[in-house]
Amino acid sequence: MEPRTSRSTPRTGTAPDALSLAAELVRAPLERLLPLLSDAVAPLVSHTLAAELSPYCAHSPFKTHGRTEAAPAGRITVTELRTIAAAVVPGSPWEGTAVIGGEERAVVAVVSEAAPMSSWLPVLVLVGEPAPAPARGGLAVEDAEVVQQLWDLVTGHRARIASEGVPGPLAQSRATAAERARVIAELGEAYEAALTGLLGVLRGKHLDDRTARARAVELAVSALVELRADADRDQELAEEPAGAAFTRLADSLEPLLRHNEVRLECAPPAAQDADTPVPADVAHIARAAVRAVVLAMAGQRGVRRIHVRWRLDDCRLVAAVRDDGPGELPREALGSHRVTQRVAALGGTLAVDALPGWGTTVTATLPLGTTPGPRADPLAGLHPREAEVLGHLARGHRNRTIAQELHISESTVKFHVANILAKLGVSSRGEAAALLHTVA
Repeated sequence: MEPRTSRSTPRTGTAPDALSLAAELVRAPLERLLPLLSDAVAPLVSHTLAAELSPYCAHSPFKTHGRTEAAPAGRITVTELRTIAAAVVPGSPWEGTAVIGGEERAVVAVVSEAAPMSSWLPVLVLVGEPAPAPARGGLAVEDAEVVQQLWDLVTGHRARIASEGVPGPLAQSRATAAERARVIAELGEAYEAALTGLLGVLRGKHLDDRTARARAVELAVSALVELRADADRDQELAEEPAGAAFTRLADSLEPLLRHNEVRLECAPPAAQDADTPVPADVAHIARAAVRAVVLAMAGQRGVRRIHVRWRLDDCRLVAAVRDDGPGELPREALGSHRVTQRVAALGGTLAVDALPGWGTTVTATLPLGTTPGPRADPLAGLHPREAEVLGHLARGHRNRTIAQELHISESTVKFHVANILAKLGVSSRGEAAALLHTVA
């Protein structure tokens, strides 16, 4: 990264009206902040794309805006933004060249510490032309100050909303964070399965070193291809045909036991059920549960065969895994994979039937009907003004104070409070405030 120093001479043109811009930014919806900020600083810093990384937004901490055909936003990574941020002194915009989107580009980066709430500070990166950029001189000190102040304003505004737990953004952030955690958990399980397969090959005593290395490489490549394919598919899928969902499971299981003495048998859903849609979350959990069970069973001594079967029965998906081992697999063996908890989260059940000398059968049953989604947010039904009033109630404000703060009459405040109590199903202002603090 090559820095350039700022000049003290202002560049040609009139600086934006900072107060008007500040008012517009504060009034704007959160999703419009980056586009508005990019437009506001465009006369000061010529750029084709703006990218930001902020800890104050659980919904979408990494955002881009601009001409994606000129600056490849899809290839810009969080690591690149963090690397650039490390070279910037908070409060002092940095101008130079850096690798972003996989290529060297002229950039201006700004880091704010206006409202520190995290171990890392929010960074704004304005991406210019590919390096070497056309000679344009350094960023004027006065322009740099305006850019810094606007970025401080945006980050401070976002931090306030995050700290006060405004109902709308808070509900959206919680739902998105929950989905992100689900995806991370499933990818983690896939990585665990791949690494377990690799260890099985490398520890196998029936293979020489050269053969073991070759097979380990083959297994690793297959796992990478599958993970990338899963990531692409999971972005689009809301539900899957039962037959296709089982095929994905079988394809992911085969590499795990390819170099193991255990024989894998797979029985897909009946032909008449193959095209029946299965909710994506149910398919995800069923596959994760079966993979965990197969790995636990394969680790037992004396297991020679594992049979996996899916069937659809009375609006339920029944996933059964059976081995021919000693019949001593305890339920605790599945604890590290949280199989029971994940199945129960979708309203399903997990049964372990171990019969000494005859093997073990583990059956996961998941409902295909209306599955429990994210818990309904009690604040979702409030109008924006009602949400504002609720925020004041949570801070202990009386009707007169609320009326003065929101520039409305006390009778209007009373009307909003009555609606809030009715919608939240509570009988007092204190209960409404307590509910807000509980969900926050």
